[in-house]
Amino acid sequence: MLTLPLMVGLGLTVLVTSFLSGLFGMAGGMVLMGLLLVLLPVPSAMLLHGVTQFTSNGWRAWLWRRHVAWPIVLRFALGSAGAGAIFALVGAVPDQAVSLLILGLTPFLALAVPGRWALDAQKPLHGLLGGFLCMGVQLVAGISGPLLDVFFVRTLMSRQTVVATKATIQVFGHVVKIVYFAPLVAAAPGETVEATVILLSIGMALLGTNLSRRVLDRMSDAQFRLWSRYLVMGTASVYLGQGLLLLGAH
Repeated sequence: MLTLPLMVGLGLTVLVTSFLSGLFGMAGGMVLMGLLLVLLPVPSAMLLHGVTQFTSNGWRAWLWRRHVAWPIVLRFALGSAGAGAIFALVGAVPDQAVSLLILGLTPFLALAVPGRWALDAQKPLHGLLGGFLCMGVQLVAGISGPLLDVFFVRTLMSRQTVVATKATIQVFGHVVKIVYFAPLVAAAPGETVEATVILLSIGMALLGTNLSRRVLDRMSDAQFRLWSRYLVMGTASVYLGQGLLLLGAH
């Protein structure tokens, strides 16, 4: 059970991370996942993160719904469903250190992709591959935003279309994550996520997403891409360090 100070801290964190996600279409979920992995067992952290990010991304997708590129969403959803089915058959539960390491390594690996292998969400096969890979990473590390972003950085879409399409894609991914981890949390003795915590997280996610809308409208596409990269790489470095420390403590 979380104490009152921890619940207040969690609520503020969800508010800030939902604002970041609403502004950049990523990064916020990554920050939140790292905190939850410290506070909760992996299945509970994955479930609460899924509920919070489903709310944040769902509301963001609705706010920017006229900008969503639906063909891209469909291809990613098909690829995600394939990865989700494989994980359901295997029934794997990631270790906390492994989750943090993958969380930290994903942005660096995404940027290491050679230019000649550039991934583009607007290409049909790339969309299917992106959905499969992103869902796999999400079920292991809890987030897939940095990897998802690499499929969009070389497109010519506006920042509104990028944010709206990524939000809609991630709604589907978080639904799969909730369905996958909810039975694991329910089956584990003494492992649960309190209703109060869930409701607080949902409320803060909606507020943070609303606050980000005006700021995104005033930001240029160039500023959007530059700050997105800095934010993700800085956060990834912190989680990579945490994962290595936990791995060394085993």
